[in-house]
Order: sequence, then structure tokens, then C-alpha cells
Amino acid sequence: MKYKLLILGKLPPPYMGPSIAFQILINSGLKNEFNLDYLDVTANENLNTLGKWSLKKVFTNLDIYRKLGKKLKNNKPDVVLIPISQTGLGFFKDSVFIVICKLYGCKVMIQLRGSGFKHWVQNSNPLNKFYVNLILKIPKGVIVLGNNLKYLFADYFKENEIYVVPNGGNYNVNDRTYTNNNKVKLIYLANLQPSKGIEDVIDALVILNKKLPNSFSMTIIGEWRKNETKIKCLDIIEKNNLPVTFYNSEVSKNKFDYLTSSDIFIFTPREPEGHPWVIVEAMASGLPIISTDQGAIIESVIDGVNGYIVPVKSPDIIADKLITLINNYDLRHKMSVSSRNMYLEKFTETKMVSNYTSALKSVIEK
Repeated sequence: MKYKLLILGKLPPPYMGPSIAFQILINSGLKNEFNLDYLDVTANENLNTLGKWSLKKVFTNLDIYRKLGKKLKNNKPDVVLIPISQTGLGFFKDSVFIVICKLYGCKVMIQLRGSGFKHWVQNSNPLNKFYVNLILKIPKGVIVLGNNLKYLFADYFKENEIYVVPNGGNYNVNDRTYTNNNKVKLIYLANLQPSKGIEDVIDALVILNKKLPNSFSMTIIGEWRKNETKIKCLDIIEKNNLPVTFYNSEVSKNKFDYLTSSDIFIFTPREPEGHPWVIVEAMASGLPIISTDQGAIIESVIDGVNGYIVPVKSPDIIADKLITLINNYDLRHKMSVSSRNMYLEKFTETKMVSNYTSALKSVIEK
């Protein structure tokens, strides 16, 4: 007999890591392992309303709590998987889900899709620390996105209660054609905001264009979060006559066409990340990756093997790594093959489902 699993999460829009992950998860092979049900807890209509209070959102959340109680009463799941936030308002909202599940006698497993939880708690007031400690006594386990993120919950859970489940997806990716073209194609795919490193990437292109002119073209796919960032970046591109083409997130429906026709993937976030989906997608597409040591990225991008890890806010080093790869076709090809092989070994949907199944059944059967 299959166990009953209820998963809480936010369906897109808005499109961001957690909502993409939730959509993939509820449509994954997890349906074959459990009697799976889910509850969409989306309260934000777009990215601009994230973290902002409104009366409409209050009533939306109250209705979501009501729906959760109804599902728990009618379906009696064996375990409920709840993603938690790493901000004050977000964690409080999620804590209500956890308390409701306890009141209905349901086991809870929580999941963090970022890496800033400990920093947030340490920098919060004593009352918040007390509340976090109180709430985290309820779940029977926690899922993080990488082994190097287990420390985030070492104060709240035993070692065997902290489970690692990296992101994964079964992507139908076209085979790459490796060509030694004169111009190397670079690609960046993420929201266009300073925290995601877009300014560092563009500053690196300025350096690269001076040292190796006419050696590359750059595709940037994403949405600008703030107009001042857009103005600043576009001004740099125009003044330096950089070979950059922008596309909005609408083309993300065909993202693998862009990824598999590129040569190097760049994503250099300045702030904490979990295990970014764009990294998994770049690996699936067989791309060398230049990134930073944020969250679980270093468990996917192995420095010198399938890409390079650079310090945050280091456009000069980004440029140096790009020069190395542009000048060395054999190295690009070697790293490309390594990325694809690492994806197939560790980051497919099949592997992810296997990890989830093991973690969830472990909690249920305790």
C-alpha cells in the first residue's frame, strides 16, 4: 500500500526557483511512489509583491489555512512536506502550516530551498529565535539542497534527521554539436538583479572585450527587477559596444535551444542561493559553468572540472576564466562533457525522486 503524501508549495507565476521546483515535484515520478496530493499556497501575484503586506494577502492566506485543514481532515496524509522561508514574515506564515498539521496529528517534514536560514536567525531578535526553536521541535526531519547546507539545521535536528535532496529534472535536451568557432557564445539565464550577479557579468564583458575583441557574443535571458539596474547595465553595454543580445523570460519556454547552442554558461550570484535550477539546466545542456560559492553550487560546479568557482563581485576574475575557456577549445569540450556526465549521474529527476522517497519514507516509518 502506498503512503499518503501532501506537499505544500507555490505554483508559478511568479516564476522563481521554489515555484519551478514545486511544479516539477508534483508532476514527477513521486506520484508513482506515493498517493500524492498538493496544496498551492501562492499568495503573490508577481515578483514585485514578494515580502509586502496587504489586506488581500491576509485573506488569501487565511483561505489557504482553511484549505489545508480540510485536506488534513479528509485525506489524513502520512506526512506533509512543507517548504519554509528564511524571512520573518515568511517563516511566521509557514509556521502556521506546521502548527495546523500538528493539531491534526500529521507528521511534518520541512524543506529549505535556500541557504540563508542560519544567518537570518542569528541576526534576528531573541523572541524570534525562541519562536523558531519552538516551531522546529514539531517537524520530524528537514530536507536541504546540499551536503554543505546540513549545518544550517544542526542546532535543531539530529544528524540522521537532516536529509539531502539536490534539485533534479529529466530534460529532453538535444545533443550538442561541438564546433571550434571563431566567436564563443556566452549565456546568462536568471532574473536581472544585482544579487544574481548581472552587473558583475557585464563588467566582466567590458574587460573581456578589451583583451579579446571580436571573440565572443553574449545572450542574456531574464527580467529586470529594478529600472535603475537596467539603465546602468544598458549604459555600460552601449558605451563599450558590447555584443550582447537580451531576451525576456518569455523565451524561457525554449531555454534549452539557447543553452545547447551556447558554449559557456555564466551565473555569479552575490547572495545566498540554494541549488539553482539554472545550474542543473546548464549541466544538462553540457555547458562549462562559471559561478560563485553560494549554497550548494559548489556541489554541482567543481572548480577546474566542469567550470570555475570565482569570488563574488569579481568581474576581473570572471573575465580571466572566460579568456582561459575562449582560448582553449579542448578545455571547453572537456568541461562540457564533465557537466553533462555529472548531471546524468546526480541531478536527474529520477535521482531526485529516489532521494525524496528515501527521506519521506524514513520520516513516516520512524
